[in-house]
Amino acid sequence: MLIFCAIPAILCISWCLLLLPRRSHPAWAGLAGVRYAHRGLHDAGQGVPENSLSAFRAAADRGFGAELDVHLMADGHLAVVHDSNLKRVCGREAVIEELTAEALADYPLLGSGEAVPLLEEVLAVFRGRAPLIIELKVERGNAAALTDAVMAVLEGWEGTYCIESFHPGVLRRLRRRFPGVVRGQLSQNFLRRGEEGNLPLPVRFVLTYLLTTAFTRPDFIAYRYEDRGCVSLRLMRRLYGVGEAGWTVRDRGTMERLEREGVLPIFEKFVP
Repeated sequence: MLIFCAIPAILCISWCLLLLPRRSHPAWAGLAGVRYAHRGLHDAGQGVPENSLSAFRAAADRGFGAELDVHLMADGHLAVVHDSNLKRVCGREAVIEELTAEALADYPLLGSGEAVPLLEEVLAVFRGRAPLIIELKVERGNAAALTDAVMAVLEGWEGTYCIESFHPGVLRRLRRRFPGVVRGQLSQNFLRRGEEGNLPLPVRFVLTYLLTTAFTRPDFIAYRYEDRGCVSLRLMRRLYGVGEAGWTVRDRGTMERLEREGVLPIFEKFVP
């Protein structure tokens, strides 16, 4: 009988141990207190596309940080664009992982004459300015190669940044090879939302409840702010004081509420 009574306590302790992050990274303070423009301070109606150099310049000029997305191209260069398929942002079918940097001139961003920028170009905009949240977009199992390529470009850059990804393999690679970098696990309620419906149910459960944390030891969790009721996230905040970023905020009231709770806001569609 005592054994059966102890089972819930054992399960609870085990769950909490699975959620143990890395704690008190000294560089986190340099990222806090900043508002981050989601894919830059973009406004398609004004000819400023998402993840464009003009969007990043607009964010930097106003003192905002920026969140941006990075893909590894066929020639080893790093493209700053959200989707792997360029149809939505460029109006033409193409897979960014199959292109070279030279080919980007043939794929201007819709609503502008701008090409998809390279990571080096965005870094130049933010050198010595507000911090960056750099999301690594893993495709075709390239987590290690993508992470290594990004870190090679960031070496010696004069700026503040962190790296985040939905893919735990990125965080695992950072933990092993680049332990000094602030790393964050991106997530949301994959059980409720259909964007990742191709993932098996067990994978969606693990990602939703942050159960890879024991293996990746993130410094912060970047969670879809509407899904912040996740019990694992709440436990990590309460027990370990883990850092948190909230995406994607689209009104001032929500932003200010999250900031009062110590959450780094990633915003779009308004200027704070």
